[in-house]
Amino acid sequence: MKPAASLLLLAPLLLTGCGALTRLSEVGRPPAMTPTANPTTDPNWRPVSMPMPRPEEAPPDENSLWRAGSRAFFKDQRAAQVGDILTVVVNTSDLAKLDDNTTQGRTGNEGMGMTNMFGFEAAIPRMLGRAVNPAQLVNTNSTGTSTGTGKIQRDETVQLRLAGVVTQVLPNGNLVVSASQELRVNSELRVLKVTGVVRPQDIASDNTVTDDRMAEARISYGGRGQLVDKQTPRWGQQVMDILLPF
Repeated sequence: MKPAASLLLLAPLLLTGCGALTRLSEVGRPPAMTPTANPTTDPNWRPVSMPMPRPEEAPPDENSLWRAGSRAFFKDQRAAQVGDILTVVVNTSDLAKLDDNTTQGRTGNEGMGMTNMFGFEAAIPRMLGRAVNPAQLVNTNSTGTSTGTGKIQRDETVQLRLAGVVTQVLPNGNLVVSASQELRVNSELRVLKVTGVVRPQDIASDNTVTDDRMAEARISYGGRGQLVDKQTPRWGQQVMDILLPF
């Protein structure tokens, strides 16, 4: 086979990139799960920088068992340092419904004539013809109708519980949390990821925190496998949908 023909056959693989190579390497076996690793070693991981309040030093309090800045009298078992583990509870219910109906109508009737104007009306038949009546020079009618209908209805529910690890402690004490979980059933791999910033005060006594208490929350629920491939349009179709203007 000529080199040009070989490159032509390999062109689809080159265009699809690593995604096609990964799928080809998994033919005949379930999708491979990624090993457990430090989330800060991910090339896409970046430390979070947020506005911080001015630091304030607590005044010394002599002859007291309470230490300034403590969250509890006894030792707190909740996550507070880098590497500590806590459970993220995601319970999102998104319901949106919008129904718009618009109807417009307009009718117009305009007429214009010149019966007397310093005698110039007598010159109009000579200029435009005897069939022209100066009293009925212009007569217009217009009718317009416009109807519009729009409807949006969306109902989404996501309920997850997964353990995460504290990757960073911000100067004001807030915790940056990263949670990741993979679940493989037969040939389908489900990947769950949650990242965000939480306050230590919002962590419950059972070491859990809800998604509505997370700032800058990023929740991802996806995966890959044979069924996902069947439901996803081919890359050629996706490119054509983007490029075709009609």
